Amino acid sequence: MIEPNRQGEVWVFAEQEDATLNDVSLELCAKARELADTLGVKVGAALPGWNVRELSYRLIAHGVDRVYCVQDARLEQYRTLPYARALCALIARHRPQILLFGATALGRDLAPRVASEMRAGLTADCTDLQIGDYTDPRTKIRHEKLLLQVRPAFGGNIIATIINYDRWPQMATVREGVMALRDGDPRRGGEIIEEAVPLSEAELAVRVIERHREARKVNLKAARIIVAGGGGVGSRENFALIHELASAIGGAVGASRAAVDAGFIGKEHQIGQTGTTVRPALYIACGISGQVQHRAGMEESAKIIAINRDREAPIFGVAHYGIVGDLRQVIPMMIRAIRERAR
Repeated sequence: MIEPNRQGEVWVFAEQEDATLNDVSLELCAKARELADTLGVKVGAALPGWNVRELSYRLIAHGVDRVYCVQDARLEQYRTLPYARALCALIARHRPQILLFGATALGRDLAPRVASEMRAGLTADCTDLQIGDYTDPRTKIRHEKLLLQVRPAFGGNIIATIINYDRWPQMATVREGVMALRDGDPRRGGEIIEEAVPLSEAELAVRVIERHREARKVNLKAARIIVAGGGGVGSRENFALIHELASAIGGAVGASRAAVDAGFIGKEHQIGQTGTTVRPALYIACGISGQVQHRAGMEESAKIIAINRDREAPIFGVAHYGIVGDLRQVIPMMIRAIRERAR
């Protein structure tokens, strides 16, 4: 167990594949910078891999002060045990007080291994991170400047704030798109620290024989306009209206979990707590009730238009414009108006 280190840095695990950084790592750099400034400490990034040193400059541009670079040919392809060993060794040497991971497939595999090895707590799928104080109601002991890890709980029915005051580093995973991706500043200065970590044969027992990668078919995070359908669309056939509106307006197609579970559209289109988090310039929610699980993934859109027959639907609470009506009548009218204006 690592003892609490009040002067420890705020770290980001710099996830990369084929020497390309995952966007979520850069999103977390901005949040780590904010947390570190509140604590008055530096931001660090753990960067294991092979031929990845050049990535350090991009991390520094996005707010990192020190990049701990572990270059080893055996780390070229991600494998759980050697990556976990590298990260645990860095934690033991430098004792960060906070460590953030992206809640990607890789991050969700690696973070629990590291937390278990370090005997630290881990909060998954956070939607916000803050620094605050906590007073134990039993002992009345006040703990200052802890990481407040905010995430939906109990199926999204409540928002829970989770703290860890006695097992450090304080660790959390954050879903892609939850934190805004800021522009980097190439003029920023930082330090690149070359690290070496011994790896045993046992940790290298698993070998990657062959890799198969499927290209991403839907990129909701990059879409400036999204038309999303929910369970209120009613059927897979009716969902064609969502596709038609998206095509007319030049947008991407999204969906709520209810629509995905009903088989109206594939899971790669899902937006919300268990899907993708988006921030488009325009979000049109069609037949979506607007439960907290869905709102968590889209409520920071610049403009939100909601179409729903239920005037009491929660989606109207976050919408900038609301249309109370049957989407089967409203959407065709919108499509006609858009096409007539384009002539």
